Amino acid sequence: MSRSFDVLPLKQQRRDILRFLTVPYSVYENDPNWVAPLFYDLKKVFEPKNPLFQHAEIQMWVATRNGTDVGRISALIDHNYISFHADQAAFFGFFESINAPEISTALFDAAIDWARNKGMKRILGPMNPTTNDECGLLVDGFDSPPTFMMPYNPRYYTDLVTHAGFAKAKDLVAYIVPLSKTPLDRLAKLADKARRRNPDLTARAVTKQSLDRDINLIKEVYNSAWEKNWGFVPMTDAEIDFMADRLKPLLVEGLVWVVESPTEPVAFLLALPDFNQAIKPLRGRLLTPRALNLLPQMLGWRLPKLCRVVTLGVKEGFRNRGLESLMLSEGLKVGFKIGFTAAEASWILEDNIKMRRVIEVCGGHTYKTYRIYERSL
Repeated sequence: MSRSFDVLPLKQQRRDILRFLTVPYSVYENDPNWVAPLFYDLKKVFEPKNPLFQHAEIQMWVATRNGTDVGRISALIDHNYISFHADQAAFFGFFESINAPEISTALFDAAIDWARNKGMKRILGPMNPTTNDECGLLVDGFDSPPTFMMPYNPRYYTDLVTHAGFAKAKDLVAYIVPLSKTPLDRLAKLADKARRRNPDLTARAVTKQSLDRDINLIKEVYNSAWEKNWGFVPMTDAEIDFMADRLKPLLVEGLVWVVESPTEPVAFLLALPDFNQAIKPLRGRLLTPRALNLLPQMLGWRLPKLCRVVTLGVKEGFRNRGLESLMLSEGLKVGFKIGFTAAEASWILEDNIKMRRVIEVCGGHTYKTYRIYERSL
């Protein structure tokens, strides 16, 4: 029996990329929590000049029914991941679908067949497109919009994914830290203790002006501090430069910190305002009069009430010295002065107990959970 829809492969070229990016508008038309990512930025992820594609290959599909695109999925093979983990795994990502299991299963089948034909042994996801980017399916915490650079999806996606034969591989958690309940005095004492214990270490803020010369320090900490994390893949210099170029306009002084010894960088913290609060009305498009509302936030004249702690890492030889508390204390202190009322710390691996305890000391509690799924091929 013929089906009432088609699943079509797309090419990695401008017209197909734009088609792929517009699919969510038919899925989230009536969802008040969805925030459309900015087209001009997200399309850079798919363009061949993205340095990710110096060591990775991607395929995209859309599901179309009666002339309307109603679903999409991508599959990616990252050869750096395969060599780093000795794991013949592909990633699926950017999954969207109306609530129709026959459509979502056909999309997953397309990604699975492609990965199997490439010699892969399992498939993981969602990765959008890798663990160094947005990843995970929201499985708990549907009552609020996502923060900047975090995924969002309808509740029914969990049923669609499990219906296609996927099972849990790992959960990622997001904490909310109400600044009014954060024990800033206690954190300040922990920070002072860390300074006394480590007189040879220096913590300083990274600014837009210093980023170009600090980027090599950040690269070193990032690829070292997260080296043993589940699913981590070291980023190449070109990939980190690519990410830095995307984030540089968004940096706010006092929310990005690096800790150095006399010989090397040892720790790094990156926090950003939740620009989603300004982006949401734009519906993904900057060429609209509503984009003027984003300008004061981009220039730092007016910032949202929420920020997101994106990354916080310490090299292995410098852990258990209180450097996490030191950087969080400095960042939260600045955030309090700016006028943030809360901070989200995301994402954290469910079994990263040490980091979870640090955030809980800061007054944080979990409020969203994201899941990485896997399926054997």
